[in-house]
Amino acid sequence: MPDDKVAAGRIVDLSAGRQRDERAEVVARLLDSPATIAPRWFYDELGCALYGAICRLPEYYPTRTEVALFREHRGAIAEAAGAVRQFVDLGAGDCCKAESWLPFLEPARYVAVDIAAHELRRALDRMAPDFPSVEMLGVVADFQHGLPLDDVLDERAALFFYPGSSIGNFTPREAVAFLREVHGLCKPRPGSGLLIGVDAKKDRALLDAAYDDALGVTAAFNRNALAHLNRRFGFDFALDAFAHRGFYNESAGRVEMHLESKGEQVVRLGGDTVRRFARGERIHTENSYKYAAAEFEALLAEAGFDRVRRWTSPGESYFAFLAA
Repeated sequence: MPDDKVAAGRIVDLSAGRQRDERAEVVARLLDSPATIAPRWFYDELGCALYGAICRLPEYYPTRTEVALFREHRGAIAEAAGAVRQFVDLGAGDCCKAESWLPFLEPARYVAVDIAAHELRRALDRMAPDFPSVEMLGVVADFQHGLPLDDVLDERAALFFYPGSSIGNFTPREAVAFLREVHGLCKPRPGSGLLIGVDAKKDRALLDAAYDDALGVTAAFNRNALAHLNRRFGFDFALDAFAHRGFYNESAGRVEMHLESKGEQVVRLGGDTVRRFARGERIHTENSYKYAAAEFEALLAEAGFDRVRRWTSPGESYFAFLAA
């Protein structure tokens, strides 16, 4: 169990133990059919900046819709959450979404969890002077490999915060497994819970535009994953040889993002390993599942949460759930 007097802004890296397997995992996914890339590879320094720009685009409604929903109901949500001693921000990024909650929840400890260590460091350095009474800890971890927070958290009540409808990046089965992990962290800490933002199913045109904007920022974000892999592993992806494709797959209930090969090409993945792409062949880079309220409440119940409150945006376009 860590010392309660951890210095403000401390960063703990829980991803380092898995780094030796990264290349093999990435290559295996690229050699698969269809080829895939894990969403974690979006988030190098440039990718984080591009994602921040996406959140400000007129087409990208989720961020502003969630902000408005939280602003309207913040007092009621904070009251329902009760005495929060540890506020755990999952996928924290620049920590701005969680920062607005700190004056209302007044936690003793803020734990920011993200794969991007540089983003965590910048955010905690910015926030620490404004919240001198809050112990701040950054945890570098990849949700794809679990949520290893048991040795980071103490025995006090924790509110897990997962905004931005990021739960949609998991398949429903993966989402249940992830939510079950969160429930497992809540169970030994009485008074704990989960505050989560979830995007609703809606008109296809609105969803298509949100993930394929007119300025091409989402396209740049998508292709930047290839640049990240090139730099990290020495691959030779030609970024301009792939076109961004983002669209709503209504039958699957999800938005999909792909990179589509503009022609026949060969990508070198190190040593003698190559991946040949035919014209029109795609690399599947991300899913973003959308849910009806009842569908997501069923996932929470399957994960073990038995007390759920819901707040809803106008037109039932977006949901906030507080689960305990």
